[in-house]
Amino acid sequence: MSRDIARSGPQILVTGMDGQLGRSLQALAAQDLSAVYIFVKRTDLDITDAAALERWLDAHPADALINAAAYTAVDRAAAEPDAALAVNAHAPGLMARCCAARGMRLLHVSTDYVFDGTSDRAYRETDAPGPLNSYGRSKLLGEQAALAAAPDAIIVRTSWVFSAWGSNFVRTMLRLGAQHDHLRVIDDQIGGPTWAGHLAQALHRLALKSQASSAAAPALCQPALHPNGNRAASAAPSSVPGGVYHFAGAPWVSWHGFAQEIFAQALELGLIPRLPAVEAIPSRDWPSPEPRPANSRLDCTQLEALLGPLERDWRIGLDQVLRTWNARPGPA
Repeated sequence: MSRDIARSGPQILVTGMDGQLGRSLQALAAQDLSAVYIFVKRTDLDITDAAALERWLDAHPADALINAAAYTAVDRAAAEPDAALAVNAHAPGLMARCCAARGMRLLHVSTDYVFDGTSDRAYRETDAPGPLNSYGRSKLLGEQAALAAAPDAIIVRTSWVFSAWGSNFVRTMLRLGAQHDHLRVIDDQIGGPTWAGHLAQALHRLALKSQASSAAAPALCQPALHPNGNRAASAAPSSVPGGVYHFAGAPWVSWHGFAQEIFAQALELGLIPRLPAVEAIPSRDWPSPEPRPANSRLDCTQLEALLGPLERDWRIGLDQVLRTWNARPGPA
């Protein structure tokens, strides 16, 4: 855990500090002095343990909690349903109830995979979900659990997150592009790649804007997916209504188009020795244990109406990631 006591402003807790988003929020917190951030690792806090979560929140009074922790192994989720549901479905409801009991706002990150991908336009927050895979179903349950326990919770759906850390498409392409002359990449799934740094900025702005004018008195929370019995009082209304918002990168692109841009930028920076041939293939030619939506586009109009213009160009984020990589011995 880390805390910069020299700063001023609202206190914001962050779970999942070692993940892509958690690391990006740490980088932001090192530069932005408008809030006091407190980060926690998975090894220091089990977010599925009600008693441990209560103790940690009581030891770190704050204005908001950003849940950047998640079970993100899409293909493994079907084989490990208990693990996926514990982190993605149970924990958000538990955190929402605990936050409501303490007058804190919960900001929880969800996914485009709550949709089935059959729409012919970008998905809006009001569109009916219909996840195709176990991972998407677990994340949808987490959304529902959080909002049932705390209607003022803020759910931010995002898509195709990448960064210089962790497991993501950019890191995979850099590794494969350095090893192979020819690659096959899916071209019939469309979405908005999202740089974790841009997502961190959006969540930071949301957390600052969402601060309520007063907080409720502390009360014990119960580890349940849905409210049961007396609901704890929550914070007074703020300028950010609780509910679901979308944030994703732009412009829309297929995985194939994304890979081509990764290699073009990587070659220019000297991260790969030559430009590999990238063959466009349909999803049916790349069998996967769990299906993915063909359309992962998220309409971000509502969030931009609330916060104003947001930096979402994934090509800028990609440049930032690759320039960071260029200072390293290699992309592995």
